[in-house]
Amino acid sequence: MEQAIGSRAGLGCIVDRDGLGVSLRHLLLKWLVLSVAMAVTARLLDGVDITGGPVSYVIVAAVFGLVNAVVGTFVRLLSLPLTILTLGLFTLVINALMLTITAQVTDALVIDGFGDAVLAALCLSVLAGILNRIFRAER
Repeated sequence: MEQAIGSRAGLGCIVDRDGLGVSLRHLLLKWLVLSVAMAVTARLLDGVDITGGPVSYVIVAAVFGLVNAVVGTFVRLLSLPLTILTLGLFTLVINALMLTITAQVTDALVIDGFGDAVLAALCLSVLAGILNRIFRAER
């Protein structure tokens, strides 16, 4: 059974019996999905490599999520006219740019070139979409 926390905790999220917020559980699930998508992408593409084992996949996914949330928001806003003009295809270039920034920030992610970053962005988008749909259906 779920119950609302209310303003006592200041979060306004729903807490289940375990005490873990539903929004936190959702965030952790998205993080796990992105980590798995990163691992599969690195396995499929020769130009993308993540070194250091399973923990590195989680760290790279977290850094990518932060870069996407902070930098990606501004880039998407500034490039909105170009995104509309290209019917949304420019978002693939933006995601490739966010992957390149993530590779610069972390030592674990290595991307050979921008072309590989675009392929990795496409692969990540497809894989994350499929995995999110699978996990959404199981909830």
